[in-house]
Amino acid sequence: MQKIQGALAKQDGVEDVKVMFNAAKVKTEFDGTKISADDLSNTVTDLGYEVQSMKVKE
Repeated sequence: MQKIQGALAKQDGVEDVKVMFNAAKVKTEFDGTKISADDLSNTVTDLGYEVQSMKVKE
């Protein structure tokens, strides 16, 4: 949990990260002009976790 939260929080443009371990979800607020949802997904995947789906709210 801390591993994912720390890695995402270090990304340029990420403003807030919440890892909901019991629900197997990660919620982030980010600046879409600096980083994309795909970039965040790749960060999680690089840590060895599977990303099953993404939802992006504008």
